[in-house]
This record gives sequence, structure tokens and C-alpha cells, in this order.
Amino acid sequence: MALILNLETATKTCSVALSKDGDLLVFKELTSENYSHAEKLNGFIEDVLAEAGYQIAEVEAVAISAGPGSYTGLRIGTSTAKGLCYGLNIPLISINSLKALANLVDLEKGLICPMFDARRMEVFTAIYSADLTEMQATNALVVEEDSLAGFQNESITIVGPGAEKCQEMLKTNNLIFDLDVQVSAKGMISLAEEKFNKGQFEDVAYFEPAYLKDFVAGPPKKLL
Repeated sequence: MALILNLETATKTCSVALSKDGDLLVFKELTSENYSHAEKLNGFIEDVLAEAGYQIAEVEAVAISAGPGSYTGLRIGTSTAKGLCYGLNIPLISINSLKALANLVDLEKGLICPMFDARRMEVFTAIYSADLTEMQATNALVVEEDSLAGFQNESITIVGPGAEKCQEMLKTNNLIFDLDVQVSAKGMISLAEEKFNKGQFEDVAYFEPAYLKDFVAGPPKKLL
């Protein structure tokens, strides 16, 4: 049980959420095509702490969205998180960015497929069950009509900033596109609280996020 500062910077959304014992206290976020993270992140941190009535010294851990995602966003978020952890001598928690997005989907059954836009018809994606069990590991996917054929007998809810561009390509009846579910630090909260309680922390000195690497052409990848 802890006061955790959750930082989400893996995409064009800069999002900060302050949580206490797994419950959201305050959040602030902005989605910008120009990646406003460098200008906004520290201000958002100050704002959520002030609104919740806490001082930065009272924060017990920092959770960072660890990718996959954009180099620019992840670099800014990670350097900020590390600086806070060093300065306050508190633990660093890393959360898979796709899993955090999937955590925002309210499902009792079926699968969740979060997608981050990469470029052209490429996305970073994974597949989770309704209880967030990983069914397909995080991977780079060139989207084709049969990309999700391996799960054709399951209902799949597709969410995130990479979902919209895939609608025209992925048309099988088992797919549901929910474009209202977008990236937010709120999706990190329960995952970060669980890791804190289990003592699952990163080495602040050596931690690196999963940066979005330049795509190298090769055989199309399909989810099996």
C-alpha cells in the first residue's frame, strides 16, 4: 500500500496519475501531435501533487510506462522517473505500456488487443485475456487481413492509438474496435500497486525502456 506517482509517456499522450493504495487520487493528461512531454510532464507532476494535497517527498514509488512506444516519449518519461527515484531514494516500477492500456478495458470475457501506431501499416501490439493474462507477447506486427486469424474463435476488443488505422484491414466478425479507450496513466495504477506490494522494482541505474526501434523489413509477422 503506497502513494505512487504513475507516468505514462509512451505515445503522444503525456499522462500523470497519483494513486494511493491502488486508488486514483488525481490525474492530468494531454494528447498532442507534437509530443508535448518535455514541456508538460514536470508541470503535470506538480499539479497532481498540489491538487491531492501531497508533497513530492511523500511519494513512495514512481511507476513508469516502460514501452513499447516512441523513443522521444519514453526517454523523457524514464529520465524524469529515474531523477525522482534517485532524488527521493524510492523504488522504480516499470509497467508494460500495452498492458496498462489493456487494463483500461472493462471485459468479463474475450480478449483484448491494445495497439500502438508505429508507421505505415505497422503496430506494436499484444493480446491479453479479460483478466490480463498474456496470450500473445508484445510484438511488432505488419497488419494484414489475417493477422489475428489465430484467435478467430475468440471475441477480440481492439483499442489504442494504433486501432483506427487497422479498421479497414481487419474486418472479421469477432473483432470489436473500441476507439474510446485510449492511453492513460490511470491504466497503470492497479498494476503498479501490485508490483509495489510484491517488491518488484527495477534497478534505477540500469533500467531502460523498450524503445520503438526502426522497423527492419522482413517476412510479415502474424499472431499465432
